Amino acid sequence: MKAHEILEKAARLVKHDRAYSHGSMLENHQNIAQLWNGYLHNIDFVTPEDVANMMELLKIARRKSGLFNVDDYVDGAGYAAIAYGCTGEANENKS
Repeated sequence: MKAHEILEKAARLVKHDRAYSHGSMLENHQNIAQLWNGYLHNIDFVTPEDVANMMELLKIARRKSGLFNVDDYVDGAGYAAIAYGCTGEANENKS
């Protein structure tokens, strides 16, 4: 696939498929921004666990504004597991 074909495919997805399944692009990204801003409150340095948690919040934002998509729940659970893998296993014996 050539670079311009990737861009054309991305444009089609944003304009049609993703717009239909995720709802308003602006509303979706406003939801993500609000969730991420809340999460990042009082955080000075982002860790790998934070990244996974924020990606889970992205999936939550999609659930809020888009059509029902079971993948958003599966992906959210996957990001929770990744967050645990990034820090939980190392802290498991501390509790």
